[in-house]
Amino acid sequence: MAFDLKRADDAPGCRMTERPEDCTIVIFGASGDLSSRKLFPALSRLFEVGGLPGNFAIVGTARTQMSTDEFREKVRSWLEASGNLASMDWNVFAPRLSYQALEYDAPASYQELRGAIESAETQLGLPGNRMFYLAIPPTLYESVSGMLGVAGLARKKSKELWTRIVVEKPFGRDLDSSRVLDAAMHEHFEEEQIFRIDHYLAKETVQNVLLFRFANSVFEPVWNRNFVDYVSILAAEELGVEHRAGYYEEAGVLRDMFQNHMMQLLAMAAMEPPSVFRAREVLDEKTKLYRSLRPFDPAKGFGQLVLGQYAASEDGSKIGYRQEPGVSPKSNTPTFAMLKTYVDNWRWQGVPFYICSGKRMERKITRIVVQFKEVPHSIYRDIVGEHVQANRLLMEVYPNETINLTLQAKKSGEGFCLRTATMSFNFKDGYEGPPLDSYEKVILDCMLGDHMLFWRQDGVELSWTYLTPILQMCEQCETMDENLKFYPAGSWGPRDANMIHLNYLKDLLINERRRA
Repeated sequence: MAFDLKRADDAPGCRMTERPEDCTIVIFGASGDLSSRKLFPALSRLFEVGGLPGNFAIVGTARTQMSTDEFREKVRSWLEASGNLASMDWNVFAPRLSYQALEYDAPASYQELRGAIESAETQLGLPGNRMFYLAIPPTLYESVSGMLGVAGLARKKSKELWTRIVVEKPFGRDLDSSRVLDAAMHEHFEEEQIFRIDHYLAKETVQNVLLFRFANSVFEPVWNRNFVDYVSILAAEELGVEHRAGYYEEAGVLRDMFQNHMMQLLAMAAMEPPSVFRAREVLDEKTKLYRSLRPFDPAKGFGQLVLGQYAASEDGSKIGYRQEPGVSPKSNTPTFAMLKTYVDNWRWQGVPFYICSGKRMERKITRIVVQFKEVPHSIYRDIVGEHVQANRLLMEVYPNETINLTLQAKKSGEGFCLRTATMSFNFKDGYEGPPLDSYEKVILDCMLGDHMLFWRQDGVELSWTYLTPILQMCEQCETMDENLKFYPAGSWGPRDANMIHLNYLKDLLINERRRA
């Protein structure tokens, strides 16, 4: 089913965009894992629903030596494995694919790549708009962006045609390295050409957090310190480190999840309303939020932070992190973290924010919980007691893209007993069009030049500025063996998390019984 990018039939005033201009998409690391699992399935899906330009070319490049025919066959196998092949016109898509092998540190190799790009553009009659997607290790970002500039592929000053470069997180490994990377990229690319992807932002529920907050007058007046008891942001992952041990040993959960995904979820939940829903204004408000974070106090240290690492499961079916291939048997790399923080501004003063993420947990859940305060005076105290259960708002990103609000109501019958009722909204209800997953959405926005769902460098630096004291404390701690709490793979993390956030398990398990 094709879908109209210009206008949605059921919402003529909604913020939709025109179809992207004709362009060439160049994917670095085209033979790698990210390309096979995410990028080419996303590109094929966009092609199927009419989200790609009317005329386009996809040029793959990587160290792997292969011909264009071999590359096309490889892409075909990826799409067949993802289930996308049967629903698309492969005979139309395949001729737009080509391949050029590349040595990432060889200038002459980039001239060969330039020739391959220009050849594809000439063959298909393309104008020369280009998007470079770096699906490669972050350690190569600096050299590849520099080589593109030296080869004349950056076109920093071009006004007739656009050139964009897309990088995945992490954007450096600390504040200093992020600044070095940024300076290197800006040597050949303007800020408006750089797209720093955080695919969490392209998830439907995450985008709907702002709409829910700022398009409903019922909630905005109570979205502050006067009515909110705490906010909990949770991202539990069922998988372990898998094949990423080399990267994860260097990153850990704080660099892998907190500096990017968790900070973005925090901003969506706590930022002030922008004056207009436009990329610059939205990014400005996120930046203001990061500036308002109360600096981490190393003196309080592990009174604000719980770190954990998964051990073997209780039944022995899952190995521990230290037994994973490529992981040191004495590794102190955390795979779980819970952080208690505050936003020092008028809206949120004194309200704790609990940010939590971990690997090898019982199941994959991503959600934002807003716990409201109890009613100030219970008129039912002689009947049901002093405490009436407070309202709770649950915005679930995964697995169920829903928003649930708990309310108190009377149980049916002669007695006077309260029960918790739930008002629920599912984002998929009533929508019959083809949904875009997160990678489809970010690729589309890159082609359109829309920075709304991407990081800006000042936000990246402020995020690293906040996390740097935490990282330094963890890396310089002489008693890390004592402060790293082990938890069984397949559990809900270390029990010590409840010392920081007494409602931790409650926030994880809310609505699980109802769903079951």
